[in-house]
Parts: sequence; structure tokens; C-alpha cells
Amino acid sequence: MFKSLILFSILFTLTIGASRANASDYAYYGFEPDIVTNYIAVKKKMGYVRLTVELMVAGDDFSIVEHHAPLLRDAIINIIGQQSEAKVKSMKGRAEIQLQCEEQVKELLIRETGQPLIKKLLFTQWLDN
Repeated sequence: MFKSLILFSILFTLTIGASRANASDYAYYGFEPDIVTNYIAVKKKMGYVRLTVELMVAGDDFSIVEHHAPLLRDAIINIIGQQSEAKVKSMKGRAEIQLQCEEQVKELLIRETGQPLIKKLLFTQWLDN
């Protein structure tokens, strides 16, 4: 039992150390200014959303992602513009939109550079009317 506990603590320490080392290798690219776009509203009034998007990027690839930022921004705006009001206003819908944006950004980066270059796409702020 004691040997198992020691082995577990050693493995846990190695795992935590490895993840900390990997976390420092990443930087976050934020689109400036925030993205503001319309979505498909049910009522006669115009629906819009304002969001802050951050891309988790390996430090070495930051300048490449920055170079392709206009293309990536356009893709995110197009995806959000095609969403329904119900999806934009629900937490589950937002998560689906975030995943769809992440997949599209990775696909575009693969097409442009041959590699996905981003680890994760995050919506860090979301305001809708």
C-alpha cells in the first residue's frame, strides 16, 4: 500500500511538472477590437453579439497566427452571423458555436500553413441583446 502511494505521488508530481512546463510554452492571441456582429433574430429588431476571442497558440507560432488574423476573424464573424437567436442565447448553443469556430479556425490554418497552430479557441466575454 505504501509503495503504491509513493509511486502515485511520484507519477502525480511528474504529470503536474510536465503540464506546467507545457503551459508556459503557450501564448494567447486576442482579436482587437472585440468582434461585434449580427445574428438571426426572431423579432423585427436586430440581434447582435459582442465577444472577445482568444486563441491559445504555441509561442513559436504567434506571429504566424497574427498574420492570418483577418482571415480567422472573418470566419468567426461568418459563423456567428448564421446562428439563430435561440442558439446565441443558450449556454449549450454558445459552447457549440465556440467549438464550430475552433474547428473552422484550425481548418483554415491547416489550409494556409499546413498545421492547425492553435491549441484552443476561447470566448472570454460574450454580450448579446
